[in-house]
Amino acid sequence: MAASTHTVTNQAPPLVGYDVFMTDRVLTEAVERHLAPELRAEVREDLVVLGQAAGSAQVREWGERANVNPPRLRTHDRYGHRIDEVDFDPAWHRLLGKSVGAGLTDAWGRPGGHVRRAAGFLVVSQAEAGHGCPLSMTHAAVPALRAEPELAEVWEPAATSHVYERELRPVAEKPGALLGMAMTEKQGGSDVRANTTEAHPLAADGEYVLTGHKWFCSAPMSDAFLVLAQAPAGLTCFLVPRVLADGSRNAFAIQRLKDKLGNRSNASAEVEFDGTTWARRVGEEGRGLRTIMGMVAATRLDCVLGSAALMRQAVAQAVHHCAYREAFGGPLVEKPLMRNVLADLALESEAATVLGMRLAAAHDAAGTAGGVDAERERALLRIAVPAAKYWVTKRCTPMVAEALECLGGNGYVEESGMPRLLRESPLNSVWEGSGNVQALDVVRALRTEPAALDAFLREVGAARGADHRLDRAIRGLLVELADLDGIEARARRLAERLALVLQGALLVRWAPPEVADAFCAARLGGDGGAAFGTLPHTLDLRALVERARVEV
Repeated sequence: MAASTHTVTNQAPPLVGYDVFMTDRVLTEAVERHLAPELRAEVREDLVVLGQAAGSAQVREWGERANVNPPRLRTHDRYGHRIDEVDFDPAWHRLLGKSVGAGLTDAWGRPGGHVRRAAGFLVVSQAEAGHGCPLSMTHAAVPALRAEPELAEVWEPAATSHVYERELRPVAEKPGALLGMAMTEKQGGSDVRANTTEAHPLAADGEYVLTGHKWFCSAPMSDAFLVLAQAPAGLTCFLVPRVLADGSRNAFAIQRLKDKLGNRSNASAEVEFDGTTWARRVGEEGRGLRTIMGMVAATRLDCVLGSAALMRQAVAQAVHHCAYREAFGGPLVEKPLMRNVLADLALESEAATVLGMRLAAAHDAAGTAGGVDAERERALLRIAVPAAKYWVTKRCTPMVAEALECLGGNGYVEESGMPRLLRESPLNSVWEGSGNVQALDVVRALRTEPAALDAFLREVGAARGADHRLDRAIRGLLVELADLDGIEARARRLAERLALVLQGALLVRWAPPEVADAFCAARLGGDGGAAFGTLPHTLDLRALVERARVEV
């Protein structure tokens, strides 16, 4: 064997074996801020356990294995019987078991449930984002199910259970269940009113059979699905179980799994309903969109949280690498231009996390019984969720790409984990309505729900007077809102400004001064470029980078 030509040096150690929750100052501060004092100790303890698991070598390996061995469709068993099952690597089931066991489908009935769940979702998504889809869909199905109390009585305890049960059986025989969603059709896309799947009523009240095709079915291995179909009175929401009460399989033909850019560990499918597919109506006939909108709002927030998780993991990896990597006579993290890049990335990550957690807290407050504050929080969610979903998910891809570049060629190699983050990064912008859908939903809220804008202005108004750049941005936003001519063509611009002003107001109120100063200067004051790494050099960039660094 030839002699070694060199000794391997100047390589950063793997970022593994750390507590994902406790090393995230922004997230730990948000949990403390938004939870009642009597809940903090218990929730922190639970999140520490989850954070240590998410940062462990074992769980990181599960995420890698689940991506390398993606799900596989089995339409028939060995004897030729149609079974329509999806096989997953065992690592996938371990990830789901860990997350369901941590209560990540259980938010609606617990004090501070949305804040604790949002924090947990941010944590586990950094280990592997793909398994977040069934968690999100199951969690979000609860408000829709409550439109039909008899169904909710059966399915809500299973959906909010902390037990993961992978086998397909009648829900009455399972300690826990997962739910998916199937709305999109080939000819309709985001325009779900164009859906052509038909629902024909049976003799029993509330029971139907479905005929049609769904172009995208999320989490097809789930126990049941919320589906939109055309009933005699119009578009209606239905629950379609995989297994019927007598133990027989419902007619649910999985035609193929999608071959996706990212999100490789998760299955997305096309499915057929053959005219014998049994379904139970959820809510009133003809009110399907109204029934399912609670689910859509919850999954949109999860898109914000999922993007925030990708951002946090990307910036953690970038800062970690640059802290150990030396170039041109010193650590990369100490080089002024690299420090600017890292600080800018950290700023974007912090703004996304603070906004996502504030919206989770709004869900908790909106769920309280009555009161002006609850109504105001519900109104805030109506405009802030689509604006946040639009902006945070749009910022995710360029931010992750820049973080990857901080690792140089190492970041372009699969073993670094950065390519998996980059492939995942566009997904949340597409899921649950792409950018135009979100921007137009903001416009719809402005036109039809005056209380939404009032709630937004009250929220950002809490920070007025603290920073002149924020104050100027709020005034500019009011001028823009006063002119509704051609608003549809300006909808993206408006959604962006709403999100930025809200992020700025939250950071001014709650973040350290150096963070708020940097955000207001670069994002609201115009003293920043189009690329990351263009913050004003006079800011305290070192403090921003150190705040984002993971201490292992």
